[in-house]
Amino acid sequence: MHERERHRIILSAVQEKPVATVQDLVELTSASEATIRRDIAALHVQGRLRRVRGGAEALHPAQIGSLAAKPFRVSEAENIAKKRAIAREAVALCTEGDAIIINGGTTTFQMVHYLSARRLQVFTNSFAIAEHLVKHSKNQVMLPGGSIYRDQSIILSPFENDVTRNFYARRMFMGAQGVGTLGVMEQDALIIQAEQKLINQADELVLMVDSTKFQRRSSLILCPLDRVSTLITDDAIPDSARTMIENAGIKLIIARTTAADQSMESSSAA
Repeated sequence: MHERERHRIILSAVQEKPVATVQDLVELTSASEATIRRDIAALHVQGRLRRVRGGAEALHPAQIGSLAAKPFRVSEAENIAKKRAIAREAVALCTEGDAIIINGGTTTFQMVHYLSARRLQVFTNSFAIAEHLVKHSKNQVMLPGGSIYRDQSIILSPFENDVTRNFYARRMFMGAQGVGTLGVMEQDALIIQAEQKLINQADELVLMVDSTKFQRRSSLILCPLDRVSTLITDDAIPDSARTMIENAGIKLIIARTTAADQSMESSSAA
């Protein structure tokens, strides 16, 4: 793991608890104790955290429940027709009995409407997805442990020793803040840390993004494009984005919106 990546994880970890111990950070980064101590010292000198006996603490601890991400209920109303079409194509990739991971998000949430008649093993960090599937389907649903982020309706944990590592999936379905030549982008370091753990538990990564995401950028990279197996988007995808995906060797699926999808969007707008 590169120094920059370790520093990102360390800074995220110190925001989540009063003191992140050296041992906590060793487990999170798989680095040696000596390396972590050097990292803490460097970040302390840079004024990015405070070194304390046995670990580090944040200079300005974040309030638990706050993420640098748009609230679920706000994003849910955006581009619903496209999201519904993308979700339909995603569920079409699943077969009965599959073990899948669905990451929290408003595009992945739309999958619940097509999973109602299925029987799959679903691991998700989304309260909204879990609640809907429990109420309206026969799917087996599992949730990870961690802190609850109400605005985004997700559960996140900065620690490695949670139930995530015990679930293996054929595919993981995930949305994103943006997609570019450098990779898949997200807004919040803690979200990235949690998603990277989930990605490691799946053979294939299916990225679900509407065409607007190819114009959006973030300073945080979740994973390179070559980690993505399949990308599902709508038919408004720019030619430049299509070329980028093809050059990366990613299978591209174009979702076509239907009259029913458009009707759903009109009802939401009203």
